[in-house]
Amino acid sequence: MDTTSPGFVSVRELGERVRTRQVSPVELVEYFLERLETHGPAYNAVVTITRERAMEQARRAEAEIVAGKYRGPLHGIPYGAKDLLATSGGIPTTWGAAPLRDQTFDYDATVVRKLEEAGAVLVAKMAMVELAGGLGYSNTNAAFTGPGLNPWDTGTWTGGSSNGSGAGVAAGLVPFAIGSETWGSILMPASFCGVAGLRPTYGRVSRYGAMALSWTLDKLGPLGLTADDCGLVLEAIAGPDPFDRTAADRKYRYEVNSGDRFKLAVRKGATDDADYDVRKNFDRAVQHLAQVADIDEVTLPDYPYEAVAMTIFLGESAEALEGLAQNGVIAGLTNAGSRLGHFSKAAVLAKDYLKALRVRGQIARDIHRLLRPYDALMVPTTQSVALPIDVDLELGWSQGRTDIDGAVGNALGLPAVSVPTGLSEAGLPTSIEFLGRTYSENALLSVARAYQGLTRWHEERPPGVTP
Repeated sequence: MDTTSPGFVSVRELGERVRTRQVSPVELVEYFLERLETHGPAYNAVVTITRERAMEQARRAEAEIVAGKYRGPLHGIPYGAKDLLATSGGIPTTWGAAPLRDQTFDYDATVVRKLEEAGAVLVAKMAMVELAGGLGYSNTNAAFTGPGLNPWDTGTWTGGSSNGSGAGVAAGLVPFAIGSETWGSILMPASFCGVAGLRPTYGRVSRYGAMALSWTLDKLGPLGLTADDCGLVLEAIAGPDPFDRTAADRKYRYEVNSGDRFKLAVRKGATDDADYDVRKNFDRAVQHLAQVADIDEVTLPDYPYEAVAMTIFLGESAEALEGLAQNGVIAGLTNAGSRLGHFSKAAVLAKDYLKALRVRGQIARDIHRLLRPYDALMVPTTQSVALPIDVDLELGWSQGRTDIDGAVGNALGLPAVSVPTGLSEAGLPTSIEFLGRTYSENALLSVARAYQGLTRWHEERPPGVTP
């Protein structure tokens, strides 16, 4: 890992450099602002660079640290926020949609506020698929900022919908970023871009100030260079919030188990639909983990996982986005497929939605019983490497593949951590996902950190990116 340039240094290491005054917050923020301005356009990764606010926060952090008021490992560390998080001070929050380019709020999302309280510095609002992909989209060019271009190969996609957050970390534009996930929107960009991503337990992180897409599926979480980075950020943003009734009344402290041997499981058939490189690198990752864990193979109970998750998503997102259809915003979206998506969602019957909720309860009971003996269930994060930028999403790029793991994890609000497992023959990242019981983030982060201690894939960098 480059030990001089801050662009590809972990949050923990950057925090230590700031704490010991090897680098000042002002210097660090100026460095990343320059990278955002110079390299951000190459990946369509940035919507708004928040220079004025960033410099004000950096000067405040520097003064506090000089005065001995060090707040912790995020103090003075720059970050990017997905552009569905409200930001005050006249900074636009566009939700990735052309008709909302000038939308502003007079308050900060709770996540943004908590990061400021931890001393972190907001340097940019990161690009995203318009309306978080909630209406579907027919190709990767589904945002007024253009398609998310992958730093590993700009002829490939970053994945949606937290595309700017994934590309921003992978290209060294920000040390960490906040993304959101309803179904794959943190883990897919993390996998395609070769970085770490954490989807917290539903309710672990307040969503106040975030664009609503699906009331019982939406989650906010970090992307960083390492699983450890994600843990440090999660501690800062997690916890109860009087402004969000779905936020759990549970405090969170990031702690790693580095002593006991792990108990892990692999889902039977997890790689049946995977690309060769994904399967090969996943199998190698499991072999590495056998050094520190006992590993079983398990079979999921027979349920219509994807149908249940999709019915809930369609019903809730139709209601959440209804106002945008009524006021004409949807008609002005960039992607033609997005403009029609609302009408198909509105056709979901109430009886089907209620049945899906009932079946979800049965699934939750049986999946928690299955996961109870294990620290994590292991699956490939994505079944393929990053897709070509000109992929036709309307015809279906999945080629008949299922997404059981995404459906299970998101429908039940289970936490998951994704970290890289290697590169394909074409030089594109592959990743492994560690899925766990509700509120088991520390166990998952412990496993992911142990894996990253056994390998060096998280230190690989896109070949064309300048440190």
